[in-house]
Amino acid sequence: MTTQIPTNPEDLRQIMDAMKEISNSLARMDAERELIREILLKLNDDYDLNKKYMRKVANIFHKQNIADFKEENQLVEEVYESLTRG
Repeated sequence: MTTQIPTNPEDLRQIMDAMKEISNSLARMDAERELIREILLKLNDDYDLNKKYMRKVANIFHKQNIADFKEENQLVEEVYESLTRG
């Protein structure tokens, strides 16, 4: 890996285009995060649903990984109980 910036104008243009594309992508990500925050706030306001838990539910729903979530929570519970017995 190098930190030397190319001097070829075409290479510089391609690098700048890549930076612009990344910046645009980051702007879209920021907007989507804000939308998610607004939706969670509305769910909380309208239905008194905890934002923290609804965010987790949304992530599970998106990833379709409820089985993994249950397994992980079971393992965490088992470890916790093993450590705190006595």
